[in-house]
Amino acid sequence: MAELTLVAEPGRAIGSAPSRRLRATGRVPGVVYGHGADPVAVSVDGRDLRIALSGGTGVNQLLSLEVAGERHLALARVLQRDPVRNSVVHVDFQVVSRDEIVSAEVPIVVVGEAKAVEQERGVIEHVLSSLTVRARPGSIPDAVHVDVSGLVIGDTVRVGGLPLPPGVTTDVDPEEAVVVAAGSSATAELGGEAGMAPEAEVPAGDGTSAAEG
Repeated sequence: MAELTLVAEPGRAIGSAPSRRLRATGRVPGVVYGHGADPVAVSVDGRDLRIALSGGTGVNQLLSLEVAGERHLALARVLQRDPVRNSVVHVDFQVVSRDEIVSAEVPIVVVGEAKAVEQERGVIEHVLSSLTVRARPGSIPDAVHVDVSGLVIGDTVRVGGLPLPPGVTTDVDPEEAVVVAAGSSATAELGGEAGMAPEAEVPAGDGTSAAEG
């Protein structure tokens, strides 16, 4: 994964009021930390940050963060967003090295058509939408893809069956369900009715059997 350059200016004032004024100018307050260095308060251009994180890798984009003339390999780790506008109001940058193993959240993308499930009027339930993985910064995948084209009703794809790229692992329980091929509620109801045993009819009378006469 090639890194993108992002310039971060140090020396911003700390506090809610200075941060609001900073955002009003189109900049986003943040902090740079990691590798034993003291955290540094910075700000980045909001548009540049949005462009850097809007590619296929999203927030896992590897960054060449320039701070006061020095370059640091970094990842955007914590993004705080405005609850109404959804714009980033604060960002944490973690300094990393190319050889260390880091954790990252990546989306799980369903691909293919489960024709056997569709023919039975079933549904593909996407249970787990993202996966926490561990990898070197340059090996973090854009997404984990799950091919559902061969599934039939009753099949389940679990974390242990996901096709992770070489060098990528996960600590998530391998038995956790990711995708389930389920029958529709209507199909299930019909199946239940078809499988029910008919109720025995009780003949009218006083309840005594012919043998007791």
